[in-house]
Amino acid sequence: MLFMVIETFRGGQARPVYERARAQGRQLPDGLRYVDSWVAADCGRCYQLLECDDLTLLMTWVTRWNDLVDFEIVPVVPSSRASPLL
Repeated sequence: MLFMVIETFRGGQARPVYERARAQGRQLPDGLRYVDSWVAADCGRCYQLLECDDLTLLMTWVTRWNDLVDFEIVPVVPSSRASPLL
């Protein structure tokens, strides 16, 4: 399953997140796959597309970052899969 993860950097501070990522990597548990990411132009938010079959993997990852980031997680499907359903 795909998840759009919207990360809002606490206090608008992206630097601590990027410093940890440089030092420790993304900290993804085995089985959680990073697909791609985008950062808002004002560097206040990051949008990550992640994939996994086990939601507990995603929640494990969230706990590794929730001291620096507030999360909104949206299950998504590619528009090519949604279009026939509408």
